Amino acid sequence: MSQALFNQEILKILVVDDHELILGSTVQVLEQHYSKVDMHTAKTAWEALEKLDKIKPQLFVVDISIPDKDGGSARSEVGINLIKTVMERYPELPIVVQSADFRPLVKLKFAIHEHGAGFIVAEKKLTKQEMLTRVDWALNGVTYTPKEMRSGLEIKEDWLRVLELAFNHGLQDKAIAEEMNISERTVRRHWSNIQDALSIYDCPEKRINLRVQTGMRAREEGLID
Repeated sequence: MSQALFNQEILKILVVDDHELILGSTVQVLEQHYSKVDMHTAKTAWEALEKLDKIKPQLFVVDISIPDKDGGSARSEVGINLIKTVMERYPELPIVVQSADFRPLVKLKFAIHEHGAGFIVAEKKLTKQEMLTRVDWALNGVTYTPKEMRSGLEIKEDWLRVLELAFNHGLQDKAIAEEMNISERTVRRHWSNIQDALSIYDCPEKRINLRVQTGMRAREEGLID
């Protein structure tokens, strides 16, 4: 839908951010920009999913690093899982992702380009007008991601799962294999593919374990928290 059409009807928006000042500022900017708006907010992933089901918004604005539930700590893993779920459940919902660090979105690189509606990454350092321009793009079906996301890493979902289980949950290969219902040999092959994608090769002079190097590099790329 075009911005002109949205200005003629009530635009339902859900904004998700656990920082109250940023949440309030985003809401204020959007309310001032659109003539008719029905604004809703959430501070956790759990609350966001509940409100999505109830209000059926026409625009979803979300931070990457948010808590799962009240009292939880804000983590990019939570935001990424929320965005992934929203894209699966609401393929026609325009999404604007606000974040100071967009690197974790590389995990959703392919899903983003398969999304059936606008998907925009808006860095928090943008000016008010730049932010509003990004929102209008999303409402008009545009997909925009930073150039760093348009090329580079090609990471499969199974590889991300191995990284998550190893470094976020502390599992060894045997436990990873059991959790993923695959063989240990397949887990080792995933490790080899991950290290190749991250350009990590055995280098004795570095004196750093290959698995440790993999974890460090994966964090640099935003693949794990």
